[in-house]
Amino acid sequence: MTRLTIRRYPDPALKTPAEAVSQFGPDLATLADDLYETMKAAPGVGITAPHCAVLLRLTVLDLPEIGGRRDYVNPEILWASDAMFTHTEGSVSMPGITDEVTRPAAVRIRHQTLDGTVVEEQMEGFAAICMQHEIDQLDGIFWIMKLSRLKRERLLKKWDKQAR
Repeated sequence: MTRLTIRRYPDPALKTPAEAVSQFGPDLATLADDLYETMKAAPGVGITAPHCAVLLRLTVLDLPEIGGRRDYVNPEILWASDAMFTHTEGSVSMPGITDEVTRPAAVRIRHQTLDGTVVEEQMEGFAAICMQHEIDQLDGIFWIMKLSRLKRERLLKKWDKQAR
């Protein structure tokens, strides 16, 4: 496994929607392994290929709630609950910066496995929050865009100060 370079906000790769994965095989599995190693070293609990400037719809999560590491290819949200959940979020692309984001408490997703098998599953709580966060990233929506303008501006000042 190879540790990849994580792009830091405001890298353009973080604002670019990722392309659907169409080639399944050893190269995709290697990329997933590399993303996992990169995420663990960051440290983090989720990462997408765009975090490392690979514009493909691939995300890796590592959560006890889902049984550890899981790879999601071409994930999409099919349904989101009306019930909402507020949780502190951050990103491997903006280390040390967090804020509270409110999202649906449960989602039903469709994705493919590394071999291309189509799977549907429901996620709740923290796992649902993480999946929505990563799907947003795959769509080119960096998590801070979910904050109010005032909160986002404060957070960006803090990020700029930290980056100096």
